[in-house]
Amino acid sequence: MDLGISGRVAVVTGGDSGMGFKTAEFLLREGVKVVLTDIDDTQLQKAASELAAFGEVRAVAADLSGMKGVEVLAAFANMAFDDKPTILVCAAGITGASGDFLELTDDDWLEAIQTDLMAGVRATRAFIPGMRNVGWGRIVLFSSEDAVQPYVEELPYAAAKAGVLNLAKGLSKAYGPDGVLVNSVGPAFIATPMTDAQMEKKSKEKGITFGEAIQQTLDEERPGMVAKRRGKAEEVAAAVVFLCSEHASFITGEFLRVDGGSVMTMGA
Repeated sequence: MDLGISGRVAVVTGGDSGMGFKTAEFLLREGVKVVLTDIDDTQLQKAASELAAFGEVRAVAADLSGMKGVEVLAAFANMAFDDKPTILVCAAGITGASGDFLELTDDDWLEAIQTDLMAGVRATRAFIPGMRNVGWGRIVLFSSEDAVQPYVEELPYAAAKAGVLNLAKGLSKAYGPDGVLVNSVGPAFIATPMTDAQMEKKSKEKGITFGEAIQQTLDEERPGMVAKRRGKAEEVAAAVVFLCSEHASFITGEFLRVDGGSVMTMGA
């Protein structure tokens, strides 16, 4: 299927691994030129080298938890190719601090908010003007199942991801008339380095194998996940790239859950 976005330029944050990496790959396969960013320059350059097999990719390390990092990214992205970016995928995120609500500090909360919410605020503020100028844009913000089905030990993350939903909806209303479509995706328990680390920690704490940690999480915390497995990064990437395409030209302000049924309600 021709998605109608060949030749466009995309910015993908959180692109050195996991869902961001796969999204970049899928965009490149569609003929999109990609600007890739993440914090760790060594890992980022390795990812960019691997992705170069699929198309034109440029990479710049940037910490999007502060405005300076977004300024670095925007300056680089606007000069990376002849055309300016008209696709933005904000996949950068952290789990952040977890535990008993009463034991979490303000700094714990602010860490999650700065990366999981404010990075998206800063990135969209940087790139929407260019999209408005050409009358076409696609933005996909990564939220989470936690945004609508919070887990009590991950409240800073859940609250920040709920903010992402509100941000996406608000931006869709504000800039839809200018041709800029904004949506969000809600992955759940995807096989990524982030959930690998969580499962490794769980296996050590409980004295069980990595596979047993996954199964226990599915049984006890994800009973609605009918496939009884972790999702794949490419399953999320396929949904994201569709939302970036011309085939999604009548979709904006939506929250697409890629969660294997994990969220057990009909609401957002």
